[in-house]
Amino acid sequence: MVNDPIGDLIARIKNAAARGRNKLSTPASKMRSRLLDVLLDEGYIRGYHLVEKPGAFPEFEIELKYFDGAPVIVEIARVSKPGRRVYSSIKDLKPVKNGLGISILSTPKGVMSDTAAREANVGGEVLCRVY
Repeated sequence: MVNDPIGDLIARIKNAAARGRNKLSTPASKMRSRLLDVLLDEGYIRGYHLVEKPGAFPEFEIELKYFDGAPVIVEIARVSKPGRRVYSSIKDLKPVKNGLGISILSTPKGVMSDTAAREANVGGEVLCRVY
């Protein structure tokens, strides 16, 4: 049993990128799917798809993206944790690495990047930062 599914996903992505793996798998859930949608839209992963095996829990198979042999995701960090939730209004949200990275937020309008949240003018829980 995983207490923090988003933290588990982030750790799996970090570990796979550090080892130079092209693909990784993680248990499937709606929150992970929405977080992966944002990473896909922003160009940090190549893609992902659902793998269902009979008698097993469904999993996502994620394809990581590399540029000149280096992973596109240089740094990914969990911000809001189960022990300490971090919420931010859109006015207080700072750009990541002077706009080179993104923050992923869980807002009332869904999970989105900080740029999409600025356009929609909504704040929310800061899930993670990606650079």
